[in-house]
Amino acid sequence: MANVCVITGGGSGMGLEAAKFMPKDKIIVISGRTLSKLEGAVEELKALGFEAYAKTCDTSSRESVKELVEFAASLGEVKNVINSAGVSPAMKGTQESILRINALGTVYINQEFSKVMNPGSVIVDVSSNSAYILPSFIIPKKAYRLAETDEGAFLKKLIKRSNLAKGEYQKKGFAYSLSKNFVVWYAKKCAFEYGLKGIRVVSLSPGLIATGMGNLEKEDGGMLIPFSAEERMGKPEELGYALATVADERNGYLAGVDVLCDGGSTNGMKVFKKKKK
Repeated sequence: MANVCVITGGGSGMGLEAAKFMPKDKIIVISGRTLSKLEGAVEELKALGFEAYAKTCDTSSRESVKELVEFAASLGEVKNVINSAGVSPAMKGTQESILRINALGTVYINQEFSKVMNPGSVIVDVSSNSAYILPSFIIPKKAYRLAETDEGAFLKKLIKRSNLAKGEYQKKGFAYSLSKNFVVWYAKKCAFEYGLKGIRVVSLSPGLIATGMGNLEKEDGGMLIPFSAEERMGKPEELGYALATVADERNGYLAGVDVLCDGGSTNGMKVFKKKKK
């Protein structure tokens, strides 16, 4: 039976670049919300020698995720899942939609795919270095478990907390940071839950990357660039390689942690370049 690699948010950016670094003996399933974009990505992968398929999916909908799981499982054994679907504050949407896609979408992906995955398989949840920006005392971690038991209460509590910020962009930015902090927490939770089944779970947190989404955020999020070791944005192919490496089955002891791949900007901001303006 063929091995299948599923990449959500794989129509462009780091998701598509990750697909290019996967072994060519794997079937690649690229998902996202825009079919034309996915079809273009599939043609690009086919030209490189991959067997690839497009499947639309809205990760904020559990039913849509279930359809993606069913499609992927019909092609072979789902071996790798890279969940890079997400939205940022600069994109159209609300605090709630950011939390639904980034946070609850991660719950749906992990829960539904883990049902069909076998020992030796891998789930990589993509977070962001924004997960590290908020001070710990302001993060309502006690509310995180509600994501699996009471979605309405989960959303209400996180939106209430994000409303502490002033301004529409700032409120959405707060919700984004909370959503990505949740992803880091939830990937760790799943690692210990699914690890008993032989499924490895890990998260990866990129910094500001020169993708369509990253360029939208550059005006407001670009303040982190001077804090990085090389004082630059990351390249999509760099993050694609990192994702593919983390998702590789040979990395079998890398689980229950977050891989911070942000050019050093988080540590630069907090420690090494703390006084730099």
